[in-house]
Amino acid sequence: MSQTGIIFNIQHFTIHDGPGIRTEIFFKGCPLHCHWCSNPEGIACHMEVAVNRKKCISRKNCGECETVCPQPGALVFSRGKLHSINREKCIRCLQCVNACPSEALSQYGKEVSVEDCMKEIRKDLGYYKRSGGGITVSGGEPLLQSDFVAELFKTCKAEGIHTCCESSLYLDWSQVEKILPYTDLFISDIKHMDPRLHKNFTGVNNKLILENLVKLSQTDTELILRIPIIPNVNENMINIEATADFILNKLHGHVKTLQLLSFMRLGEDKYSSLNMPYNMKDVKINRTAFQSVVTKIATYMNLRGIHCIIGTKEY
Repeated sequence: MSQTGIIFNIQHFTIHDGPGIRTEIFFKGCPLHCHWCSNPEGIACHMEVAVNRKKCISRKNCGECETVCPQPGALVFSRGKLHSINREKCIRCLQCVNACPSEALSQYGKEVSVEDCMKEIRKDLGYYKRSGGGITVSGGEPLLQSDFVAELFKTCKAEGIHTCCESSLYLDWSQVEKILPYTDLFISDIKHMDPRLHKNFTGVNNKLILENLVKLSQTDTELILRIPIIPNVNENMINIEATADFILNKLHGHVKTLQLLSFMRLGEDKYSSLNMPYNMKDVKINRTAFQSVVTKIATYMNLRGIHCIIGTKEY
């Protein structure tokens, strides 16, 4: 039986998540709720309706969404305009999205087959061959849909396409094992070494993630690690030293590159469209001073013998 998956985006010509020019597929569903997440539309496993309040014509002058919605109270209005969706009442029939004439309503997520994805991937074959690129799956957490990813990667490998999985690794190891035979590269984060603080800022303990990183380091699959450097969260040297100790003592040099990602305020409009709070909205940083902190961390990691860069350009 053919697998289907739920994705929320396909990006062509990406250069940040794996070598060369890539096609990146973003999967719905994530077990983490990181305060700084730039893809909040990837958290829920199912399709969602998003609201762009600025585009709403008004309830009085339009009201098409309310006319077709079968669930009273699913559409929440404020001052005569659509404000948000009541997620408890919405049945995700998408009738409101289809009826909206101003694109004030849009859809996050769609169901796709492997062949649907391959049609998009094959458009970029020439770029892969010239640049050493391929396909990357991201999210969300793609391995929540591991059966689909395994079938997709298996098809890609049969056609000579490089495969990369960007995963939180917060899931049962059996989900990782399903795709290992067809995966050329894993990219994963170490967000914080302290399990309590990790849970405070991501919603989950880091024990399972670290255990899976150790298991992955014992395979032949290439591994790139990332640290998203978040102000007042994980940039202190106690955490950085503990991270270096873990990489050296538990992963035993299996990490090809450690990439430091400087915090950027991204995705705020998407939080608003989903009526979700953005936990980093009050964070203000001196960019020059912050970059000096990131540079200090990179220097420290390299002095410890861990190949570390700022950004994602090197693979």
